[in-house]
This record gives sequence, C-alpha cells and structure tokens, in this order.
Amino acid sequence: MTRPGLDKWYAYMKSHDTNALWDLLHPDAVFESPVVHTPQRGREITFKYLTSAAQVLGGPTFKYTGQWSNETGAVLEFENEIDGIKINGVDIISFDADGRITHFKVMVRPLKGVNLLHQLMGAELMKQQGGATSQSQSR
Repeated sequence: MTRPGLDKWYAYMKSHDTNALWDLLHPDAVFESPVVHTPQRGREITFKYLTSAAQVLGGPTFKYTGQWSNETGAVLEFENEIDGIKINGVDIISFDADGRITHFKVMVRPLKGVNLLHQLMGAELMKQQGGATSQSQSR
C-alpha cells in the first residue's frame, strides 16, 4: 500500500523542513491536542502548532515506537523524555486522497508530561509569533 502523505510526514520529522510541512497540510487542516481547548482550523494555525511541537518534542531522543495505518490515515505512537519526564503519546493523522494532512490530533500522557508540554508549547508559540512575519515571507 502506498502512503505518500505518511511517508512525507516521516520525512518532515527527520528534516524539519517547514516548506515540506506547509505543502503537506491541506488548506482546511484541523489540529487538536491537550495544549489547545478547541480544534484549531486552517493551514496557518495547524502549521504553527506542528512546527512548535517539532521544536519542543522532536529532538534527538524523540522516536516513533508504533504505527497503525490504513489508506486514509495513521496512528503513530511516540515517546520522548524532556526534563526527566517520560512522555508517551500518539499522533492521529488523517490524509486526503492527495496525501495531504486534513486532521492531526495529538494525545499525550502522563499528566506531568501534558503540563510540561503545555508550558513549553506556549513559550515556543510566543517565539514563533515574534518571527511570524519573516516565516510567512520565507515560504
């Protein structure tokens, strides 16, 4: 089974090429996670959350440990350790027929990990807001 969207996601997680991520996101993509209270709708906001998450979670000790997929999506289990807290979670990703991400949901445990990610993601999003104009111009 060919899964171009999933292959592109894995490539992004290795390269952190933000242009590739932008192209991978459907214009109406939706992002959900424990750090946001409501679904975030649209490519721009989904892009901001995913690039922030890659900065916070996607370091050298991040790894995917499991994968369950079909022709329309995948569930990817991951783990990492940040500040001595072992974090375990899943990325639930839906793709359209062209392989673009239409829905991205993150679920994380334990509660200490959720609280840490909430704090770190907030700081990363604030940094991104400061550089949002230059980011938009570079795409």
